[in-house]
Amino acid sequence: MDANAARTVLLAIPLTLIAFQLLPLRSGWLRLLSSLAAAALLSFLLVTLLPAGVISYVVSFATMASIYAVLTLGLNVQWGYTGLFNIGIAAFFSVGAFTTALFTTVPPAGAFASFTQQLFGLNAPFVIGVIAGGVVAAIVAWLVGIPTLRLREDYLAMATIGIAELTRLIFQNERWLANGPQPMRGIPQPLKCLVEDPVCSWLPSPLANLFGPLQPRDYIWVYLVVVAIVLFIVYVALQQLLRSPWGRALRAVREDEASAAMVGKNVAVFRMQAFVLGAFVMGVGGALYAHHMVAIDYSHFNPLYATFLIWVMLMLGGSGNNRGAILGAFVIWGVWTGTAFVIDELRPALAAISPALPARAPYFRFLLVALMLIFILLYRPAGLLAEEKFVSAEAARANDRQSGAD
Repeated sequence: MDANAARTVLLAIPLTLIAFQLLPLRSGWLRLLSSLAAAALLSFLLVTLLPAGVISYVVSFATMASIYAVLTLGLNVQWGYTGLFNIGIAAFFSVGAFTTALFTTVPPAGAFASFTQQLFGLNAPFVIGVIAGGVVAAIVAWLVGIPTLRLREDYLAMATIGIAELTRLIFQNERWLANGPQPMRGIPQPLKCLVEDPVCSWLPSPLANLFGPLQPRDYIWVYLVVVAIVLFIVYVALQQLLRSPWGRALRAVREDEASAAMVGKNVAVFRMQAFVLGAFVMGVGGALYAHHMVAIDYSHFNPLYATFLIWVMLMLGGSGNNRGAILGAFVIWGVWTGTAFVIDELRPALAAISPALPARAPYFRFLLVALMLIFILLYRPAGLLAEEKFVSAEAARANDRQSGAD
């Protein structure tokens, strides 16, 4: 069987899941059928018409955008629904990444042990590592939240950015923990056997024949499916939680803490729960990132990539809207990666102005994203998708019935 058939199937799965999350159709079945049809057609056209190098770039782009979408959903729980101004996303991002690395790798041995140090290595399965990354990030959030969540918004922001920098410096300097300034390598990749020879022994024969032609370089297609499934699970779980009475209580706390307390809501408890849940989701995103990169170090979690960019994604997509958070992640990651090509084209013109400008060209990316954030705040403060009017599925269905009766 041709490898393109396997690539088409692998691409259709994440496209279906992403389309299901973004399509604004109320009927679940209609949204599912529309997503399947659109994903099948688009994946076939992309695999058939695009050159191999271009489609591989698209798959890598979608993988990173999906990982950032998970991180943005975590921030949306904290800021979009509860009003917690967390500027320390990098702390939970990095904790999730390094935790799954410690859980899923094996302890260094032999010559490798002379230049690699880590606290432990459990050789645990991928799923255990991802869950552990989220749990440890949630525990860190709980410890951080005890002294900080009673602070006002501006002081909370300063405290969380300090925690993020402290976490980064710990991973940078404490080599016994996660190899310090040197990268942690050898982070395993889930379902790698799908692109190996022989294919996974547990696969049924039809699937083994389908994936048999794939090569190790095709693994990016497999991991995109893994990330898309995790993103879908996180999205559905958060939608159910945030449309429940608990989610409506979070909005009440965000809008007016005094009024929420007057009707019997424990504001401190709800703030802590939202902070911990958001950190758990960020830890899961960090774990996905670690398995995608295979080797990580502290430099991956600087404030620009691990905090600021995620805030811009949420602001553009729509604070308080999970679909908007996902859309914003894809749009901003597209802008961020696309500017690299623009900068390459501008280098000759910049060199003509001044020989020193081409070396400074990468900083134009920062300028562009900063200007975009200013534009969003001034002209589109609600984002591309404004906060949903109805906070429960029952209320939305009741409104539809009333509209039909009118």
